[in-house]
Amino acid sequence: MRLSRLVIAVTFCLLFASFTAPAQKRKGRAAKPQKPVVVAPIDTEALKNLLSEQRERPLLVNFWATWCDPCRDEFPDLVKIDAEYRPQSMDFITISLDEFSDIKTSVPKFLGSMKANMPAYLLNVPDPEPAIDLVDKGWSGSLPATFLYNAKGEVVYKHFGRVNPNELRAAIDKLVKKTD
Repeated sequence: MRLSRLVIAVTFCLLFASFTAPAQKRKGRAAKPQKPVVVAPIDTEALKNLLSEQRERPLLVNFWATWCDPCRDEFPDLVKIDAEYRPQSMDFITISLDEFSDIKTSVPKFLGSMKANMPAYLLNVPDPEPAIDLVDKGWSGSLPATFLYNAKGEVVYKHFGRVNPNELRAAIDKLVKKTD
């Protein structure tokens, strides 16, 4: 009886040790902590300035919110598009229509989980209608909404609802080739 208890105890210790050994080997190779995502508040006037300023590169703008399922679904595709185009040919910003109280909680948490690196803003206005009309008078405010601006600040592509990544890439490629 004692021998069987001893065998069980030794087996348990060996089993436990085999689980902890790999973790000890990884010591020193821990993943770098993700830098905190900064979400800046933006009002209608600042949005107007941001969208209409003369720039050297096209600008992709995506309006979204954490409570919007299609927005959340399309975000990984947008992060890939940002990684593909921003380094050499296009700027990209996101503008959240979440509540202002979410600027330090759910919005940066979501952007961090998506590994988003593009500049992020949160529309901080009591009534979003003037900002929506400023962007596009035909836009009802439905989310997500994606707009591509040329270097002159003119809308050359817009899409309401979840964007098709191949369609968006084609619009960007067409615009980038014209400006190269």
